[in-house]
This record gives sequence, C-alpha cells and structure tokens, in this order.
Amino acid sequence: MSTLTITIIFVFVLGYALIATESLTKINKAAIALLMFVCCWTLYVFDPAPFMQLMHPDFKGVGEEVTQFVNDVITHHLGDTATTLFFLMGAMTIVEIVDQNGGFNWVKEVMKTKSKRGLMWRIAFMTFILSAILDNLTTSIVMIMILRKLIRDHNDRMVYASLIIIAANSGGAFSPIGDVTTIMLWNAGMITAAGVISEIFIPSLVSMVIPALILQYMLKGDIAGSVDTHEAANDEAEFDNKQRKSIFVIGVGGLCFVPIFKSITHLPPFIGILLVLGVLWTVTELFYRHLHRKKGGSEDFAKRVTNILRRIDMSTILFFLGILMAVACLQEIGVLTQLGGSLNTVFNENHYAVTGIIGVLSSIVDNVPLVAGCMGMYPIQAMGDMSVDGIFWQLLAYCAGVGGSMLIIGSAAGVVVMGLEKITFGWYMKKISWIAFVGYIAGIFCYWLIRTYIMTTPI
Repeated sequence: MSTLTITIIFVFVLGYALIATESLTKINKAAIALLMFVCCWTLYVFDPAPFMQLMHPDFKGVGEEVTQFVNDVITHHLGDTATTLFFLMGAMTIVEIVDQNGGFNWVKEVMKTKSKRGLMWRIAFMTFILSAILDNLTTSIVMIMILRKLIRDHNDRMVYASLIIIAANSGGAFSPIGDVTTIMLWNAGMITAAGVISEIFIPSLVSMVIPALILQYMLKGDIAGSVDTHEAANDEAEFDNKQRKSIFVIGVGGLCFVPIFKSITHLPPFIGILLVLGVLWTVTELFYRHLHRKKGGSEDFAKRVTNILRRIDMSTILFFLGILMAVACLQEIGVLTQLGGSLNTVFNENHYAVTGIIGVLSSIVDNVPLVAGCMGMYPIQAMGDMSVDGIFWQLLAYCAGVGGSMLIIGSAAGVVVMGLEKITFGWYMKKISWIAFVGYIAGIFCYWLIRTYIMTTPI
C-alpha cells in the first residue's frame, strides 16, 4: 500500500472521527464531510496513475488526458451521488408541504386510547407504516410531537420514544423510499422495489414486533389524566379541510407512486419524486391563486412552497454529498475492493455473517458511508447472492437500517429522538439495546427461513 493511499485513508478516518464526535467538537458534520471530500480527491490527483492502472486498466492516456479522465471520473461519481441527493431534497420538500398544511393531524385521532399498552401498539404500527412511506427521521419527529400530547409522564414517554426509534428503523428497511440507505441501493439498481418489499417486509415486521412484545411489560395500567388530541383551529390556516386533504393525498399518494413510476418508465427514482413535487407545487399554487382572489392583500403566503424551500435542511444534503463523494474516492483507490475481498475471505463468503457485522457497525457509525462503502466493495453479479435482489443486497438493506436501533446514536431517528426527549446514551444502552438486538437477530433468522424454504430465488 503506497504512502498516498495511506494518507487518503488517514484523511477519511480523521474526518469520520470528527463527524462521530460532533457533539464534542461543536463543528457541523456537513462542514467536515465537505472538507473530507475535497481533501481526499485533491490528494488523489497528486499521482492518479497507479490508481487508474488498478481500477481502469483499459485507460492508456498520458499528460492532460489523465487530468481529463480524472475529472470525468469525479463527474461520474457526482452524477451517481446527485440522483440520491435530488431524491432526498424532493422527498423532504413534499413531506414538509404536507406537514405544514396539517396533513398529519389525523394521526393524533387514530392514537386515542386510555390503555398504555394499547397506545404502545398503535404507536408501533403507525410508526412502522409511516416510516415506509415517508422516512424514519421525519416519522420520528412527527410521532414524538404526537406522543408529547398524549403522555405526560417522562419515564413512560422514554419507553414509547425508544419503540418509535425501533419501529421507524424497521419500517424504513423494507421500503425503497423509507431510508437513505435503501434509496441508495434502489437508485444503484442493486435492489428492486418489489423484491425488497416482498422479502424484507416480514423480517422488518418481526424486528419491530418482538421488541414491542418485550417493552410492553415496562408499561402497566391506564394513561393518567385525560387524553385530548383535539387541537384548536389555527387562525393562520391558509387552506380549508378539503384543500388540506387534497395536499395530503397528492403528497403521500405521490410518494407511494414513485416505485410504480420507476417500474413503468425505467427512469431513475429521483425523476419520479420530482414529478410528484412538481404536481404538488402546481396544485398549491392554484390554491393560493384562489385564496388571493378571495382575500386579496399580499401574495407572500407563509406556507407557500417557495417559503417552505427555505426551511429544507441543506446541511444534511451537503453532509450526504461530502460523505458519498469521499467514499467514492476510497473506491477509486481500490481500498474498498480489497476490504470487501478480505471480509469474504475471513467469513468464507458467508453473507449472513458479513452483513450482520455491517449491521452491528451501523449502530456505532453512520449507516450511509457504510452502505456506500459496501456498494463500492462488491460489484453486482449476474447470478448468486450478489445479483440484483440477491441475499447480500437485501440483507444489507435490512441490517444497515435495523442495526442502527441497537444504540441511540446509530440512526438519524435515534439521534433526533435523543435530543427531543433528553434520553441519555447510558439509559438506552442499559434498557433498550439488548431488546433491539434480539429483534435484529430474529429478523435475520426470519429472512434466512424465507430465502431457504419459501423464496429460494429473487422475484
């Protein structure tokens, strides 16, 4: 391994360590990710020839041709990354539009019950379903906001919040649009919507149900006090109920339509998500034109899409850009290929063991670079475990998503719930981690049963 290769790896590891310790350094992880991306590729261009001979043996250019080829390689990786980023931006905007217009208020009505255990199961299944349609981060925020209106006792609320983390990660794992990692795998053509839904749904459900069965014994009796989920009418509401329902149907229905759009047109998923955003944006503009004619005054309505776009979390988008492009550099220097081969050798190509360990690692470090790294380690094969919808890729989608529940810092859902409910790392590790691990292992075993005895070949 050359000195340049070691230096690039060192920069990546250092950047990753700074991202993992964001709470201590107080430096936004997006800034570190962007610096890591730029530094890795800058080091790469110092002497790209050995890497090109390794990864692109057919290229025989010299001089300026090398520089141009490197630029083409970077542009290629940027294009692959952009498909994921545009999908995320579109999905985040759609969810924000629906949420700002009260589209999720109906969830509170569904949650009405006096029983603590009854509420727990309603929260579990609602979170599981919503996470598959939206994403685990958004779903966690929505459910915690609802939970605060239903439960006054903070100790009980921490139990419910822990279940929300588990259910959100499990629900996102079986859906091609439910988690960033599944979006990445789906965009890259390593899994299909039909394949991951049909074969990962039951393992994901098991990984949620078993922890819920255990957690229910931590909750006894009825909810103290009256539960009132009714919200007073918002004087600043811009749309009537009919218009809000229309926005909800178009937004959420559109998200569900994206996999269908891809299967019909064979176009990348981000085009489908932008189609839905375009339709929803147009409909809201027509509503605002009617509202302006009715009320007059300024046309600068607070919940107009142009204003909502300003609230989209661009730091998250830039973080994914930096991470994915830095991982692409590791791919181009051949490190990921070597690492993938080493893992296969150590575990004798047992992909259940390899993906299982990756899932455990995803509870410690961010699952996005882990999955990105695996995508670089292992090429898609025509047949076998590494083929489209093969055991490896489907298990990777499951393990990277569900594995993040084992530690509260292991997923975006866990981190946001940790902040909202002030759950400590130690409490979660002591009370919840082993429960999440039991569900995780049960899901893998369930998948093994399905692929061994029921669906022996991909759909």
